[in-house]
Amino acid sequence: MAREVGAWEVLVQFSRGVLGAHCGYCGGDTGKWSSGMWAHALTVHDYQDLVDRGWRRSGEYLYKPIMDKTCCPQYTIRCQVLDYRLSKSQKKILKRMTMYLANGDILPTEVPMDEHPSACHMPHPVEKPSQLDTVIVGEVDQSDRALPKISGPSSEEKAKRPPKPGVGADPSRPMARKAKDLRRERRMLKQQKQGGMESGDQASGSSQPESSSAQRLSASSAPFLSDGLASDAGALSNVEKGMRLAGLSHRQAGQHPEQQAPNQPKTLEDFVSEHKAGDGKHKLELRLVPCSLENDSFRASFDTSAALYAKYQVAVHKDAPEQCCSEEFKRFLCNSPLKGEYSAASPDVGYGSFHQQYWLDGRLIAVGVLDILPRCLSSVYLYYDPDFAFLSMGIYSALREVAFTRQLYTQAPALRYYYMGFYIHSCPKMRYKVQYGPADLLCPETYAWVPAPQCLPKLDVNKYSRLNADASAVDENHPGDDLAHLLVLYNFHPMQYGHYQQLGGEAGRDDDEEVREFARLVGRACAERMLLYRQ
Repeated sequence: MAREVGAWEVLVQFSRGVLGAHCGYCGGDTGKWSSGMWAHALTVHDYQDLVDRGWRRSGEYLYKPIMDKTCCPQYTIRCQVLDYRLSKSQKKILKRMTMYLANGDILPTEVPMDEHPSACHMPHPVEKPSQLDTVIVGEVDQSDRALPKISGPSSEEKAKRPPKPGVGADPSRPMARKAKDLRRERRMLKQQKQGGMESGDQASGSSQPESSSAQRLSASSAPFLSDGLASDAGALSNVEKGMRLAGLSHRQAGQHPEQQAPNQPKTLEDFVSEHKAGDGKHKLELRLVPCSLENDSFRASFDTSAALYAKYQVAVHKDAPEQCCSEEFKRFLCNSPLKGEYSAASPDVGYGSFHQQYWLDGRLIAVGVLDILPRCLSSVYLYYDPDFAFLSMGIYSALREVAFTRQLYTQAPALRYYYMGFYIHSCPKMRYKVQYGPADLLCPETYAWVPAPQCLPKLDVNKYSRLNADASAVDENHPGDDLAHLLVLYNFHPMQYGHYQQLGGEAGRDDDEEVREFARLVGRACAERMLLYRQ
């Protein structure tokens, strides 16, 4: 029995290939080829399946590049957040934010405004070494024959003078020692007092009991543990692996910092927890608001967010002010076809479209537009205040979104990927995305995910390439030749396509070619669930 139109959750209006459009990547006037459709209503499950076939949305409009014809092939790219490793340059960005929030020690002139991680080429700061290089004192000339006499107190006398309060160290007192050295010394003394009891316990196979929260975390994370995370930090216990995969630091999991293994690298969550502390000179707050004018928080910040978008577009992308009006902002970044959903399988915030707002000392400085889907967090767009480009907000927000995905995973284990839109190998400015890894690229022929390192050599040779190395692999979700059972909407009546063809007259004209192309692009599963609008 056919349902009423309002009972259907998905309605799309397909538009065949848009050919010969201007390309914003290479600058060509007629080289961009894509297919598109307007989505009037879409479930998060259908959109998840669509992005896994190379689709992407801009507002309510969905588009898919015609990969073997377009001038700049765009490959869907995702990051495996459970195995994520911070690079040195990314750690530097996080440390810069830590310093700025703590004491505002960064000058805007130190860092040029950047939009992509590859645009940030800051020299590494000179760090004070923990130990001085060894100096052979015997080789230093101790005589003062070549030194002129200096009137006034000698440097030795100056060194012995106690400094003014608050200025320098008191030479009459022992040099201060680092807190971590003191903790390590206390820990060693404690182990010595125990008389080797700890090593004896390990030899006998006994261990300290795990906390209940850590046990639950370890159990829930066990199927998803990856050895890749342990390689940088040495052998980790299952509990430690679980905490890392779940996006928890030792402090967040209730462990004392002294229990952390020495020289263990800081995780992404360790940096994020520092930025959440709020006890420094500046305070950074992230707010996640549903992308809907019916939401009070979203509506209250709409004008501020729209003004920030316009400021960003004019300064960074050189758009004309009239191109950045509130209506354009609403169409591009506020309107979404996705229907919000809460279920037992969803994270606490549910599925749907959101704005993740970055508030610094009560001022909105950046907004990340996100789609939370059943298997991924999909980044739609980011805009930020150019006045704060010295904080590298493009890179920093991406790292916070990786951390957010790891947090969502602890509530919804199927949600374990961070989608970064398209990777364009033929455009050097877009190659930065593989730095967020491990990364996978979507094969445009079989729609299988392939590790990026295996794809890049092929793309070096040809800008369009079948990425799946298995020559026998096919598109498992191909609709086949039978179109009769596909769903269409005609005159506000949902029906199967075979019935639509039997209506005769203009309504029954042969639409096979267009419907077949639609089904091939969206896949069999979506074609059998979504209503294709016919007129």
